[in-house]
Amino acid sequence: MLEIQNIKGKYRFVVKSTEGLPLLESVYFNQRKELDTCLDEIRPRLGNPACFERRTSHSGHFQFALKGHSGRVLGKSTLYRSEAGMENGIKNTLNSFLKGESS
Repeated sequence: MLEIQNIKGKYRFVVKSTEGLPLLESVYFNQRKELDTCLDEIRPRLGNPACFERRTSHSGHFQFALKGHSGRVLGKSTLYRSEAGMENGIKNTLNSFLKGESS
C-alpha cells in the first residue's frame, strides 16, 4: 500500500507491506504537487534496475534506496537482516507502486 502523509505541512509517501509495516519512506516534499509529480515520474522508471540502490551498513544490515532520474535519493527502506529480505522488500515496493494503491 502506498500511503501519503502530511506532517507539519510537509508531505511524504510511505510504501507499506500488506501487513502494514513500512517498506520505504520518502524524503519530505514542501508541497503535495511536488510529491505527486515525483510519484508520476517514478512509476514508469521502476523497471529500470538503476531505480534501486542496494546498500550494506557497517553492522551488516541491508537497505535499499529509491533514486530519481537525476540520481537523487527519493526514499530509503527499513533495515533488513538479510540480502534476501531486502530483495523481497524491493519486490513488494515495486508491487505497491505498480498497483497504484494509495491512501
